[in-house]
Amino acid sequence: MWSIVHVLSSYGVGGQERVALDLAIGQKARGHDVSVISLAPEPDGAMAQEFAQAGITTSRVAKRGGLDPTLVPRLARELRRRKIDVVHTHNPLPLIYGAPAARLAGAAAIHTKHGINPGSRGHRMLRRAAAQLTDAFVAVSDTTEAQAREQRDAPLKKLHTIPNGIRLDRYAPDAEARAAARVELGLGDAWVIGTVGRLDQFKNQSMMVRAAAPLLSSSVRLVIIGDGDSRADVERAVAALPDPRWVVLTGRRMDVPKLVHAFDVFALSSKSEGLPLVVPEAMAASLPIVATSVGGLPSVVDHGVTGLLVPVEEQAFGAALAVLAGDHAMAKQMGAKAREVALARYSHDRMVDAYLELYERALH
Repeated sequence: MWSIVHVLSSYGVGGQERVALDLAIGQKARGHDVSVISLAPEPDGAMAQEFAQAGITTSRVAKRGGLDPTLVPRLARELRRRKIDVVHTHNPLPLIYGAPAARLAGAAAIHTKHGINPGSRGHRMLRRAAAQLTDAFVAVSDTTEAQAREQRDAPLKKLHTIPNGIRLDRYAPDAEARAAARVELGLGDAWVIGTVGRLDQFKNQSMMVRAAAPLLSSSVRLVIIGDGDSRADVERAVAALPDPRWVVLTGRRMDVPKLVHAFDVFALSSKSEGLPLVVPEAMAASLPIVATSVGGLPSVVDHGVTGLLVPVEEQAFGAALAVLAGDHAMAKQMGAKAREVALARYSHDRMVDAYLELYERALH
C-alpha cells in the first residue's frame, strides 16, 4: 500500500479536480492511502466536499502572494510529516511547487497535463524546470502530448499519454432522472441543446448562444450549466436574443450527472481543449455531441458517428445544431453509438490501473 497525495491549485470545480477525485476514489478502492492538498487559501471550493464525501482527506498548504519561495519547503515538510510515497500534481501551479517539494521529501513525482497551459515566458521556464524533477509527465490525450512536445514542457523520455477515465455508471440513461430534471428546469417537451462547463473565454459559450439563436423557440431550448468569469458576457448574449426565455442559465450545479439527462444533444463551443471529461460523460448518457474540432476533441468524437465536429465558427456551429434539431432519429442513433464508444474507451478502471503502473515504475 502506498501513501498518495494529489496536489491541486484549488478545490474549485473543474476538469483537473474531477480527474483527481476519480483517481483518488479508484486508488482508495485498491487499498492505498490517498489524500489531496490544495495550494489555495481559504475558503474551500465546492470540490472539497466531494472529496470528503468520498472519504478522501483534504488539506491545504496555501501559496502566499505571487511567486512564493516559502511554498516548496513548507510543502516538503508536510509531505515528509505524512510519509508520502507519491506526489501527483495536476496542471502548472502544483507542478512548479509540488515537483521540487516531492524531491525534497524523497517521494516520487508524477504530473498530469490537462490542457494547453500557454502561460508567460517566465511561467513556462518555471514549469520546464519543475518537469525535470518529475518521474513521469502525463498528457491526457494524444493532442495534449503533441502540445507538450511543441512547447517543450518536459523531457521526451518522461512523456506518457493516459486518456482520462470516468465513473460512467453515474451517467447511465435514466428516464426518471430525465423527467425530474426537465420539470425542475421548466423545459416541457422541448428538444434541448445543453452544455456544462466553466463560463470563460476559452469555453466560448457566448458564441454558442448566438449560434443557437435561429433555432430557439418553445420547442427548442438551450440550457447552460456552469459559472465563471464570462457569466456577464453570456448573460448579455442571452439578453440580446429575440426571446431570452428559451435559454436557461442554471449557474454552478453539483448534480450534473442528474441534470444532463434533460438534454437531447450536448454542445461544446471551446476555442481550446485538452480531453474534456464532460464530453465522454455526455456520451455515456447517450447524447450526441456537437463540438468544435479543437484539442483532444477529434480523438473523442467520431464525426458523423457519435456527433458532429465543426470549426470554431458561429455559422458552422449553428448549422451542425440545426442538422440534429431537424433529424431527431439521427440524433438518437448518434447518442446510442456515443454511449457504446464511451463505455469502451473511457473506463475508469483502465485509467486507475495505468497510473498505478506508472507509480510502480517510479517507485522502483
